[in-house]
Amino acid sequence: MRIARFSIDGNVAFGAVEDTPQGLVLDIIKGIPYADFELSGTKVPLSKVRLLPPVLPNKVVAIGRNYAEHAKELGNAAFDDQGRPEVPVAFFKPTTSVIGSGDAIEYPSFSNELHHEAELAVVIGRMCREVPRERVKDVIFGYTCANDVTARDAQQREKQWARAKGFDTSCPLGPWVETDLDPADLTIQATVNGEQRQLGRTSDMIRSIEDLVVHITEAMTLLPGDVILTGTPAGVGPLNVGDEVAVTIEGIGTLTNKVVKRG
Repeated sequence: MRIARFSIDGNVAFGAVEDTPQGLVLDIIKGIPYADFELSGTKVPLSKVRLLPPVLPNKVVAIGRNYAEHAKELGNAAFDDQGRPEVPVAFFKPTTSVIGSGDAIEYPSFSNELHHEAELAVVIGRMCREVPRERVKDVIFGYTCANDVTARDAQQREKQWARAKGFDTSCPLGPWVETDLDPADLTIQATVNGEQRQLGRTSDMIRSIEDLVVHITEAMTLLPGDVILTGTPAGVGPLNVGDEVAVTIEGIGTLTNKVVKRG
């Protein structure tokens, strides 16, 4: 099932996305999607609503250098004898960085080198910590597309990644959450103004989703709606004001955002 969060006539709701002969429609959900819910039967055309970020996470935990070719293109070191980073590289993106499909990415004033990073995002469905590997699927609500927008020059200059990856609008998510999906081998693609920039597969991840959930929940509690970004394949590159960047993941859909000047 595809679950979207949207606004219409000033009201915010969740809905199940349905494909009909007349186009995509949303069947409004009674309650919240993380618990047992019912479909109301009240349906609105997707074209009549504004899509919002599909979740409002308490936190976004992102993983860097989880695709070997991407790590190499940035010149990252500290690999083990199997060619993997010695430990998963984790960082946070604040809730104020989250935007939805169709929202604008604001080019930060402190950067001259903004990059796109197409990623598969994992959405958590229940409160959890110290999750054993065999229970990881039980705590996952679903999957969505993400763009880990990065001020690359600030990342390199400041070493700490808080500003480079946490500025407002740096975490587009959407267009919806797909709850019925095998994430093991999906195509991930990023285009800028229709030109392909990134093309990879989730099967190329150095560490699996199970690895990442176990690793993260050893340290912290995850809450319903929290998001894990699983890393980006090779091909990251520049974004300029006026560009339209699209992240497409097989089985989910396409997340599209335009870059605008901040202010």
